[in-house]
Amino acid sequence: MTPDDAALTDAPEELPATPGFEELGITGPVLKAIRDLGYETPSPIQAATIPTLLSGRDVVGMAQTGTGKTAAFALPVLERLDVSQKTPQALVLAPTRELALQVCEAFESYASRMKGVHVLPVYGGQGYGVQLSALRRGVHVVVGTPGRIMDHLAKGTLDLSELQYLVLDEADEMLKMGFAEDVEQILAQTPEEKQVALFSATMPPQIRRLAQKYLRDPEEITITSKTATNKNITQRYLVVSYSQKVDALTRILEVENFDGMIVFVRTKNETETLAEKLRARGYSAAAINGDVPQVQRERSVNQLKDGKLDILVATDVAARGLDVERISHVVNFDIPTDTESYVHRIGRTGRAGRTGDAISFITPRERYLLKHIEKATRQEPTQMQLPTTEDVNSTRLSRFDDAITTALGDAARIESFRDVIAHYVRNHDVPEADVAAALAIVAQGDTPLLLDPADDQLAKAVAADNRPPRERTTREPREPRTERRGRGDYSPYRIEVGRRHRVEPRQIVGALANEGGLGRDDFGAINIRPDFSIVELPANLDPAVLDKLSGTRISGRLIEIRPDRGPGARRSAGPRDGAGRGDRFERRDRDDRPRRDRDDRPTRDDRSDKPFRKPRHKSGS
Repeated sequence: MTPDDAALTDAPEELPATPGFEELGITGPVLKAIRDLGYETPSPIQAATIPTLLSGRDVVGMAQTGTGKTAAFALPVLERLDVSQKTPQALVLAPTRELALQVCEAFESYASRMKGVHVLPVYGGQGYGVQLSALRRGVHVVVGTPGRIMDHLAKGTLDLSELQYLVLDEADEMLKMGFAEDVEQILAQTPEEKQVALFSATMPPQIRRLAQKYLRDPEEITITSKTATNKNITQRYLVVSYSQKVDALTRILEVENFDGMIVFVRTKNETETLAEKLRARGYSAAAINGDVPQVQRERSVNQLKDGKLDILVATDVAARGLDVERISHVVNFDIPTDTESYVHRIGRTGRAGRTGDAISFITPRERYLLKHIEKATRQEPTQMQLPTTEDVNSTRLSRFDDAITTALGDAARIESFRDVIAHYVRNHDVPEADVAAALAIVAQGDTPLLLDPADDQLAKAVAADNRPPRERTTREPREPRTERRGRGDYSPYRIEVGRRHRVEPRQIVGALANEGGLGRDDFGAINIRPDFSIVELPANLDPAVLDKLSGTRISGRLIEIRPDRGPGARRSAGPRDGAGRGDRFERRDRDDRPRRDRDDRPTRDDRSDKPFRKPRHKSGS
């Protein structure tokens, strides 16, 4: 943590002076790497956890997102890693692909001074080929989501026989998302002699039971965070799917009145990709990341200071300590799951008494992070709306007017072109207004000056991302299944897994969400039949998403997803013979209802905004 970081994060009161990383037991190349990153003083969770993990004891850490717990478990793992062993020695389970990628990148940063360390992210939505090739070559640390880890275990492509370290990150979120049974199955397939670290922002009974069952005499560590942000910074967020982010950013750039801007992304490759896309759209943008030479980074920063550059696309490390007065806006193109990183990012603006704006893009699956941000910063970000086509057209017309006004101020050139226009009007008998319009077309090129509000596909896509889940109370009549299926916003899809394959709605939702990047609100009803299942998905589902889903496996079986147009789809809306209602994935909040389960294990019912109803059985509850 840098001195700047310390100003943003207050340690709990009445604590003795925190020892340095070296005193905690971090040595050699790992110590050099974190010093390269600017880390000087461990955060409270790091100071409490690192010595315990280095001693070999299991840990249950209760800490909010953003307290620095990634380094708390990553540094001890790397410190004791055997690079000569090619089978996975450490497995980190994370609830989402976004968190898995961020944890993976953190491991790579901390291992930058170590030779031959291989870290592999394993998550849905990425092709199996890349992951299989890496596993065959040899991997030391695997960071993944439970669903895809289960798939690899079922296929026999992931060998955990020599696993020494297991980390459950954001354990409470994993249970809320329905991964309880997956996590337990993964734990059951790991060696008995291993070290386990479990981190959770809360400690519900399910987490407590999990810790008691799978951890051996763990040390419990509780850390409270007092992170706060500058009151001069206006915080806003936009819910937008990943595929729409570039278009949404472009529209915001057109309307927002900004001076200088930093756009934060998660990986080094993304800085180059996004900067290139922005330049192609006419913006002055440059990328800075850890691989960019220091001389070039300094040149880009100086260009931003001098007004020769308007946008820097950066990673967290590259922007550390950056203080440029022109930075009026910070955009979190990829929202960090670590709230400490969030605070440091938006702290690049609103400095020295100046005001600043922070805009964060949040995918539908990342909504839960808002609660972490609000709790950590003690401020509630405001949800913003995507600028409309009318907003963009008004801005473009205003700039067009300004360009004409500026040109009219150049009297000498105006006089010379006046004769040219008069000559054309005399010889072609065309009104001067038409000639002016024709010249505007020449200047504008093939790109239309104004957007067509009737063809605003981006607004429709963002509106779908922001669609709230249906809310009902027990007093309201439930909409019949047949009527629900008749709505135009969902269509039924058939998948070739059913009850005899022992699938449950949580497995279907987890697999399709991870592989296709779908959000919780993208699922309607789920009806599980003996040999197949019918899943309601958005009627306007992108063909590219459907193509990704075509290779999905559930319980090791290829689902062969396709639109359902047969009698099975029509019958699936009604009750099953002898079983009451079919298995359903309800899109509403039922947290206030009592949950019953056969063996009292945590289930998908723990999901806060999209629980499902389990099928009725003759035995059990």
